[in-house]
Amino acid sequence: METMSHVSLFLPDEAATAAFGYSLGQLAQNQDIILLYGDLGAGKTTLTQALARGLEVPEAYYVSSPSFALLHEYPGRLPLVHIDCYRLADEEEVEYAGLVEYIGSKGLTVIEWPQRLGSLCPAQRLDIVLELEGEQGRRCRMQAYGSRWVERLKAHFSSGSMG
Repeated sequence: METMSHVSLFLPDEAATAAFGYSLGQLAQNQDIILLYGDLGAGKTTLTQALARGLEVPEAYYVSSPSFALLHEYPGRLPLVHIDCYRLADEEEVEYAGLVEYIGSKGLTVIEWPQRLGSLCPAQRLDIVLELEGEQGRRCRMQAYGSRWVERLKAHFSSGSMG
């Protein structure tokens, strides 16, 4: 069915992570959803900052983790809706916080700590798992769910644009 639904990359340093995030931001389309998995310090916010640049979020906007606010929104070629579920226990708290209405509603939605979504996890999405590897490197594993991301990743990676 989906021939290019999984991609694994080694990002040797922060510059490579930034370049990857920037290119992914350029690929993003309205109502796309990216779920970011990884331990504290794995680079989820760094990747989101690079995604923001690829979305043409103005440099004047500092993209930070919305750990306490739960959600930050930034203007760009597409709006960036950045959600952090770290402080929420489960899908009931995600619903209670009113975050469900923002997921995939406009622009690109990036969600850190998406394990908390439970059954609210959207069917059409790109999962990215970041794991520290070596001194400065990160292993980035992507899994596309649904046709929205599969076709774009296939075209992007087969063209040699990144990776």
